[in-house]
Amino acid sequence: MSKYKHIIWDWNGTLLNDLQLTVSAMNQVLLKRSMPYLSEDHYLDIFTFPVIDYYKRLGFDFEKEPFTISGSEFIDRYNKRAEEAVLHDDALTTLNAFRDYGMTQSILSASRQDYLDDLITHHQIRDYFIKVLGIDNHYADGKIDIGKAWMDELHYGPHEVLFIGDTLHDLEVADAIGADCALVAIGHTSRSRLKKGHPHIFSSLTELKNYLFSN
Repeated sequence: MSKYKHIIWDWNGTLLNDLQLTVSAMNQVLLKRSMPYLSEDHYLDIFTFPVIDYYKRLGFDFEKEPFTISGSEFIDRYNKRAEEAVLHDDALTTLNAFRDYGMTQSILSASRQDYLDDLITHHQIRDYFIKVLGIDNHYADGKIDIGKAWMDELHYGPHEVLFIGDTLHDLEVADAIGADCALVAIGHTSRSRLKKGHPHIFSSLTELKNYLFSN
């Protein structure tokens, strides 16, 4: 059975299936500037944190236009349609399984706190989490400091907390805050990129859940 007492969840891509929405919103931003179309496969190969570096990979020139302009425009377009994105098919069953086993759960996201709170309320899953942690702006520059403070507050041992995410940044966060990490190739990073950073990648939340409860 699982050794973990607490699960820290990433949000976008891990619990929330928002890949299509994210790419669609960015293509609107790119089209307005006559920049090349972004495919989902290309997105999975270039998305990174801090998000400003991902914009640079897309070809944005911040000497011509500040990141705050294109970054805010993307967020506005995303948020207008944010409720279109649904949870991954097995998200609720996984949340329930962990809760039934006696694990506490929280969310640590690079989304702005008020946006995060609204979406979690919309999906009616707030009661699963003892804490929901976002950031104080919408430029998604990382979540390590927030995560460290949360780990200090939790008072669990280093191998009693599992961080579940879908990006290499989630692995960086887990390492920085002293949590174990599980990565799922269902969100914002290709499986091939994830495997370069972490040897054991899961194809679904159900696969991860079954693995945890069999070990």
